[in-house]
Amino acid sequence: MADKFALDKYADKDSLIHSWHPKCKIIGISLLIFSFAFIQDISLIPVMLGITFIFYYISKLPLSFLVSRLRYPGLFLLGMIILLPFTRGENIIWQWSFLKLREEGTLLVLVIISRFLSIFTMGLVMFGTAPFMTTIQSMRQLGLSRVIADMLILSYRYIYQIFVDFSQMQQAMKVRGYTTKKQSNQKYNIPLFRHISVLAAVTASLLLRSYEQSERVYAAMRLRGYGDLTTSIVQPNTIDDKQTKNTFLSLLALFGTAIIAISLLVWEII
Repeated sequence: MADKFALDKYADKDSLIHSWHPKCKIIGISLLIFSFAFIQDISLIPVMLGITFIFYYISKLPLSFLVSRLRYPGLFLLGMIILLPFTRGENIIWQWSFLKLREEGTLLVLVIISRFLSIFTMGLVMFGTAPFMTTIQSMRQLGLSRVIADMLILSYRYIYQIFVDFSQMQQAMKVRGYTTKKQSNQKYNIPLFRHISVLAAVTASLLLRSYEQSERVYAAMRLRGYGDLTTSIVQPNTIDDKQTKNTFLSLLALFGTAIIAISLLVWEII
């Protein structure tokens, strides 16, 4: 289950994006993400989606990799914007009873969804085409705070432990006869409130375990000397520049990406 949340699952693939120097890749894709975030013009949506498609296609990441990680953030976004087409604007393009679909709200939802999809996909390309540690080390070389880098590494590492604990708790619940299937209501006559209370108890138990484990990890790190200004989990000088295939091509790709990002911003401003 935790494998569904691994960002660098396909970091060992061979593609142009994979061979891009990590620092150049972070700068270039970050510039694109920054320019995508400012897009409001509906005419730029196809351009933005086209750029995103090209980058994802070149990265050779499978479509299932994107879909599996897009599910939960997509549902969260959908819950926030689902009412916008019916409440934002004045021009009504469709009406049924008290429901009125408005043009301004519909266009706004289209822009929001397109920007979200493009930014999320580009972020996945950035983190999914290199080992996570390599990406964080590159960010440290680019000036990322030591504390933030260490927090990212620890959070990414121990999210797997949370899902391992959750899987073990699920297995223990099944052994004791509990099931989350829809047929369980009919087979065991378990009320819906009972399901909710059980899931709430499992969530609370996971949070408590995570808190206790964080204290143990912190104590172990302190015993090993962590906490002074010179100690860090992520060292910025551990990347060997010789690992990249062609630094010149990486810089050229960065230059081209910067031109695209600046062009989008200028187009949006004008």
